[in-house]
Amino acid sequence: MTFIWYLSIRISGALATVAVGSFLIFLIMQMTPGDPALAVLGEQATEESISHYRKEHGLDAPVLVQFGIWAGKALQGDLGLSIVLAGKFPILQLVEDRLPVTVFIGLYGLVLALIMSISFGTIAALRHGKLADTAATSVAVLGISMPDFWLSYVLIFAFALNFTWFPSYGFVNPGDSFLGALHSGFLPAFAIAAPMAGVFTRILRAALLETAKRDYVTAARSYGFPASFIFIHYVFRNALIPFVTVVGLQVRYLLGGVVIIERVFGISGMGSLVVDAAFGRDYPVVQACALTFLTIVLTVNFLVDIACALLDPKRTR
Repeated sequence: MTFIWYLSIRISGALATVAVGSFLIFLIMQMTPGDPALAVLGEQATEESISHYRKEHGLDAPVLVQFGIWAGKALQGDLGLSIVLAGKFPILQLVEDRLPVTVFIGLYGLVLALIMSISFGTIAALRHGKLADTAATSVAVLGISMPDFWLSYVLIFAFALNFTWFPSYGFVNPGDSFLGALHSGFLPAFAIAAPMAGVFTRILRAALLETAKRDYVTAARSYGFPASFIFIHYVFRNALIPFVTVVGLQVRYLLGGVVIIERVFGISGMGSLVVDAAFGRDYPVVQACALTFLTIVLTVNFLVDIACALLDPKRTR
């Protein structure tokens, strides 16, 4: 299989997943209890006003017709207007305002998770069976065991309220001050990173130990190559394939964690937007946020597949 053919298959699969996922999300939102018309007009609204509101916003049309209209506009870059949360405000503008904040917090947490996991995982593998291995593995298990929302409150109590090193609420936009964003976003990013770092550490440790037993590593030792050269070129690179795969799979949990963390720390990102829209029964906003999250997950998974293919050329031959 050529690399171009491999890319074509992956892109086609991603586009099909976006189409199916968008329809399922749209269908689920239609099945949820509540009525956007009542959410906007109030419980005392008359049947006539409710009927007029439904017709004005296309809520009285069949589900397939509503989805067709929405999908056609979405393909043209038009995500519609908010009908409850921000009355008749362009949803695309809402997403553009909130998405950079969520992406920054998510990438910040992912970078912290990668730094911690690569450090602890490598130390654990190189010191297998020793005290350093036990300590690194214990820290990883502790990270996995802590829910991100619980860890958020612990971090706020310890480092915001007690030591006052970091703010407990709010976030400085990276466009205003990058250093301020790094400072104000450290606690939420660490709350997201800790559970992921525990998973990554255990995967990397296991992959390194398994790879170190392969025949080609033994052959490299017999050639007299330095231990550091063997570890970097023969062990670490090949162990990155399952590690990178797990990192890509964790992105969906990363986005779920961001939704919770943004509410805890009062960050105005996509997570807060989708929660407010869901409670307000603002279907178009929820649909747009879900489509954005789905696109991000599929894009990251696609990039992970490409990275794994490049790390293991046999997959693209």
